[in-house]
Amino acid sequence: MNRYLVVLIRRTGFDPAAVPLHQQFLQELRAEGRNEMSGPFGDKSGGAYLLRAVDLAEAQAIARRDPAHTSGGWEISVREWLAH
Repeated sequence: MNRYLVVLIRRTGFDPAAVPLHQQFLQELRAEGRNEMSGPFGDKSGGAYLLRAVDLAEAQAIARRDPAHTSGGWEISVREWLAH
């Protein structure tokens, strides 16, 4: 599996009620062995997580299921990360 960096930037007027759902989603990914690490940015503008997936299409499909995405409160980007 490859690594993908999922970056989430909060939009103006995001719904804070989506945060616990997003956190639960990340915990489920971690239980599946797909979320290596995650966390918020220090300035509270959003956060990121390191996702394991077969390819970019799968990584994007997983990120689109994230309540942060489905709620419309965050702008999400997915990039393959060739970290060592």
